[in-house]
Amino acid sequence: MGESKDPACAVCGVNILEKSCFFESGKGPASCPTLGYEALVEEARKEYEKPQVREFARLASVQEGECYLDRDRQPFTIHCSKTRIQEICEFAQKLDVKRLGLAFCMGLSQEARIAHEIFSAQGFTVASVLCKAGRFPKEEGLGVKDEEKIMIGTAEAACNPIVQAKVLNRIGTDLNVLLGLCVGHDSLFFKYADAYTTVLAVKDRVTGHNPLAALYTSHMYHMYLKNPGF
Repeated sequence: MGESKDPACAVCGVNILEKSCFFESGKGPASCPTLGYEALVEEARKEYEKPQVREFARLASVQEGECYLDRDRQPFTIHCSKTRIQEICEFAQKLDVKRLGLAFCMGLSQEARIAHEIFSAQGFTVASVLCKAGRFPKEEGLGVKDEEKIMIGTAEAACNPIVQAKVLNRIGTDLNVLLGLCVGHDSLFFKYADAYTTVLAVKDRVTGHNPLAALYTSHMYHMYLKNPGF
């Protein structure tokens, strides 16, 4: 199959037991990346041959499997058992992580304190950096206009994910954990961080940081999301 330019796995439509990404004899639509990007699939496979990448990916798969109970029971029925923060702790222990980096939003300071305590209780040395670290004025550093700020008429510090990443890079964290960084700020952190980064939770101010809630209710209470431009 020729290379597909627009993969659309989210709207595939093929039954999970017949998908090409699950089974060698499976099938997929014209947009299927498994069937349409053979060269890139092989390129990725070679990346997994690198010892460090292979071991990281192997342990990630092991951790994934351990999140389900009664895996030896037939027929298999999905029965999950671990919270995200427990998973992060267990995965970090598998990686023999000594120092965790916690990059968090000021709006989730209470949650960050609890996460810091939990990570510490599990034996990790934790370095946590707040999003406002560096005191970077929005007007001076980014050219943000007064009417574009959260609190108009005040001196407002910008979120500074690049500082968060660079501080954790300097410390030499083994694994970073993101907690509630804003859309876009999280992207900058991923770009500038040296260590692998995982996510404990993302920010959603309306749903109590449960962004899927809007998807679950998009047929009714959030149906406006499907209107162009909202």
